[in-house]
Amino acid sequence: MYSIKLRPFRFYFSKEKHFYEAIKNIFGFYPENIFLYKLAFRHKSQAEELHNGIRISNERLEFLGDTVLSTVVADYLFRMFPFKDEGFLTEMRSKIVSRAQLNKLSLRLGLDQLIIHTQEKNNIYRSIKGDAFEAIIGAMYLDKGFDFTRRVLINRVIKNNFDLNELINTDLNFKSKLIEWAQKEKKSIEFVVIQEVGTGYHKQYLVDVLINQEVAGKGQDYSIKGAEQNAAMKAVEQLGINGNGKH
Repeated sequence: MYSIKLRPFRFYFSKEKHFYEAIKNIFGFYPENIFLYKLAFRHKSQAEELHNGIRISNERLEFLGDTVLSTVVADYLFRMFPFKDEGFLTEMRSKIVSRAQLNKLSLRLGLDQLIIHTQEKNNIYRSIKGDAFEAIIGAMYLDKGFDFTRRVLINRVIKNNFDLNELINTDLNFKSKLIEWAQKEKKSIEFVVIQEVGTGYHKQYLVDVLINQEVAGKGQDYSIKGAEQNAAMKAVEQLGINGNGKH
């Protein structure tokens, strides 16, 4: 005797049948509060204005999902590597939840096909896919609770899409590498936003990384964190710092 997980009754009468099925195919379950998941895919460039003038998008869900994801990944790594120190766990978590990784993951899962955004300017939204993934996690948490979200993330996302042994040997965090090098070499390091170019969704940040008050690298991106990473990457290349933080 076995049980069959039935579709929610409202599915058969919903105009969102395809959306219910998309979530089921990607994450393995049918949503309860469909509004949350629809909102998770609404980028700020297509924010919906309510009757009271408030504009809603996936930004709040993204904030929540970022925290939930970070907690789940930290807990998972803590259990998977019981004898590793805090530095190792922090670096591994960064590798999994980095914007570049989440953007790739979103593409792999097909989430990009569901995002509502301004079409003609899509090329400037560098983090749009990763943001949507985090927003979905926020929606899942509100809809199903933490334990359910944790199981989905571990069993359907992390285990199926991340090779931990491969990640151990991958170094993606140029900023952390540069800071570690500067500390070992007893050099001062500072990231400075020197200019903002453009406005609204077109705004980019220009960042200098200063080593002992001298410019060691320049970076530009649509987020300050991204610009800092780009500046750090240029500095790492310029200074010839290898994976161990040494020349």
